[in-house]
Amino acid sequence: MDSKPELDFFRDTPVRYLGYANEIGESFRSMISQAAVRATYGISFGYVFMDVIDKGKKSLEKEKDLARSGIEKESPAIKTAKIASDCLIWQSFASVIIPGFTINRICKLSSFIMQKRNVALRTNKILTTIIGLGSIPLIIHPIDHACHVVMDKTIRPILGIETHLK
Repeated sequence: MDSKPELDFFRDTPVRYLGYANEIGESFRSMISQAAVRATYGISFGYVFMDVIDKGKKSLEKEKDLARSGIEKESPAIKTAKIASDCLIWQSFASVIIPGFTINRICKLSSFIMQKRNVALRTNKILTTIIGLGSIPLIIHPIDHACHVVMDKTIRPILGIETHLK
């Protein structure tokens, strides 16, 4: 019998890309308003909070079942708070904070170099945006992995929850 892992709607489907909306905003920063850039962060953090709510609800159901069966000794609410906290911290850093900062700096450096080379402003903005967008697929997986490594060695042991990387 083949047992497939359950599909995680927020991490295993294209919905995951909502977490990277702020990276799109950072890539287009030179071409769109500050309000539009902020709105992309709102979309990304909205995604993060929806994933936290989803993980919290699923964890609470599972932990209540384990508590009823006598398998789990920790309070379902406490265990769920730990799982939701882990999700919030990981998603905030891996989906919003670190990627947004990274793309911002890549775009800032690209624009600076082009200014020093006297590239026309319109061309500078277009190329900066293209460089930012092109960088997104290159940074996603290394950042995700690095966040798991750091959390596996710090926060997850403190919370007493399972590490992600085996």
